Amino acid sequence: MVRCRLIALTIALSALSLATVGAPATAQDPLAGFADSLTTVPEAGSLTQRGTVYVAAYAAIRAGGGKTRIDLATTLGIHNTAEDKALVIERIDYFETSGKLVQTYLAKPVAVRPLGTIEIFVAREDTRGGTGANFLVGWAAAGPIAEPLIETVMIGSVGNTSYSFVSQGRPVRPAGTR
Repeated sequence: MVRCRLIALTIALSALSLATVGAPATAQDPLAGFADSLTTVPEAGSLTQRGTVYVAAYAAIRAGGGKTRIDLATTLGIHNTAEDKALVIERIDYFETSGKLVQTYLAKPVAVRPLGTIEIFVAREDTRGGTGANFLVGWAAAGPIAEPLIETVMIGSVGNTSYSFVSQGRPVRPAGTR
């Protein structure tokens, strides 16, 4: 009887574990693992510096004459490079190849501690972005601040060959301006 209960408990815990792992990203807080990197968001009126960064985030790449598609896991990293100020992240939006919004990752702004980092992970199985996926990250700060480092790391494999590369974000601003 005790052995049957132990087996039933093990099966139930395994099912719960699988249900949690398979849950869609929208059902959970994508920043839950980064609570130590976050701090209090300054008052909206004090946020005088703003920027938007575009980051390529290839969810897939083509190989073998274009006939083979390699799906990639993508990690978006947002690094506050300032030593003394919080970096407020106002927007993290993920777009697919044709420019359609796939997912919004923030319901409200968050503030990243000085020299802190947060990440968004898009699993290899999430192919919604396609070969031209990208993120737009909107940030703000209370006064002048070092520009954040925002980049994606993509990783994938086919057979016993692995692929990984980094794409650095670029500020969105009119051409010819600094």
